[in-house]
Amino acid sequence: MHPDWTALGEVAAVSVGVTVAVVVVFALGVLGLARPEGTRARQDGTSALGLGQATLCFLACAAVVAYGIHLIVPQFH
Repeated sequence: MHPDWTALGEVAAVSVGVTVAVVVVFALGVLGLARPEGTRARQDGTSALGLGQATLCFLACAAVVAYGIHLIVPQFH
């Protein structure tokens, strides 16, 4: 039995790339919640633009996680 090193390398590279991308998108979502922008900030310190940014970023992270679960669980195929 000989492992296919090229396929293993591709899987490792894609895994690392997607992990870094999800972490960056999640960090941008946290940044959107933490930073008030403009003069229309709400009383708790977040702005509508920051809240929208956070919502989109967290939805993107949830979509990546849901896709990964879909790939792993055989009942979803």
